[in-house]
Amino acid sequence: MMPSAEARASHAEPGALDPATAPPVLTFAVEDAGVVEFAAAPTLRFALRIASDGAPIRSVALTTQIRIATRQRPYDPVEQARLMELFGEPSRWATTLHSMFWTQTMLLIPAFSGSTLVDLPVPCTYDLDVAAAKYFHGVTEGDVPLEFLFSGTIFYASTNGLLQAARIPLDREATYPLPVRVWKAMMAHYFPGSIWLRLRQDVFDRLHAYRAGCALSSWEETIDALLRGTSRELEE
Repeated sequence: MMPSAEARASHAEPGALDPATAPPVLTFAVEDAGVVEFAAAPTLRFALRIASDGAPIRSVALTTQIRIATRQRPYDPVEQARLMELFGEPSRWATTLHSMFWTQTMLLIPAFSGSTLVDLPVPCTYDLDVAAAKYFHGVTEGDVPLEFLFSGTIFYASTNGLLQAARIPLDREATYPLPVRVWKAMMAHYFPGSIWLRLRQDVFDRLHAYRAGCALSSWEETIDALLRGTSRELEE
């Protein structure tokens, strides 16, 4: 028995063209941000609102690049001093302060019609050799202006039931002012009272030997002993 036209349509190859159905236009907005309390690494979640003006969405394979719009906020003298390693002397910031890449993440959005609100998880690092982490550590209050740049593929149903695919235009963007306190609350949650420090292997080996030779009980005591010794040398 030959399958019906409806059955043939429902099993059609994805991407089959149906000129009668225009690709949906998606818009994006970030509505909120918070800390994911239980994750393998420090993670922020952004509440992402996605709206469609067309056919029901079957799914969206979404890629999001997040950038820090460093020029869009002021910096007090304390922050200027903490960020000098990134941008140089504040007198040169007119040329050295620039939009900074933070991270890129991928997310599969399930089916929806009209609009949907999803959590966009963003794993973070406290490695202060990473420029974005150094920036977040350097600012002390206020908001960090973020730019979200979206790309990926929309899968949607045509009027005759065909599964179709369309690219997300590269002009799809959103902005969000991330409160500095949210970043600091996340790091305080995952690293309470401490900061993560990465050392080169040979430097760590020398530090470990120093700790063992001096019979010091912790890494904090080891660093403190070295700093006290350096301070005495400078005073002399």
